[in-house]
Amino acid sequence: MTKKIDGVIEAVRYKNGQIMIVRAYKRRGATFSDLVLLERKMLLERLQKGQQYFTGAREELRASTFKIGKPVLVIKLDDRELLATHKNAACDELEEVPIF
Repeated sequence: MTKKIDGVIEAVRYKNGQIMIVRAYKRRGATFSDLVLLERKMLLERLQKGQQYFTGAREELRASTFKIGKPVLVIKLDDRELLATHKNAACDELEEVPIF
């Protein structure tokens, strides 16, 4: 992996086509934190500051090893900012991320 990963999102909760909260692991130096809950506003602020979040899942029995998916993008559509894993999104959408 060439990109620095600041966090990995493993599950998401939507309401009316918008992310409400995500379950994620945040980078803590050479390792990752335990699961944390990030509200949409906090995740958006981190992405706008240049942090890199990816979708993915922790590999079982392998500590801070993850199966990394797609990067989470901030997409401007009219006067809204969307969080998605592809550029053609019409609403918040993290592909292949389970809903909790």
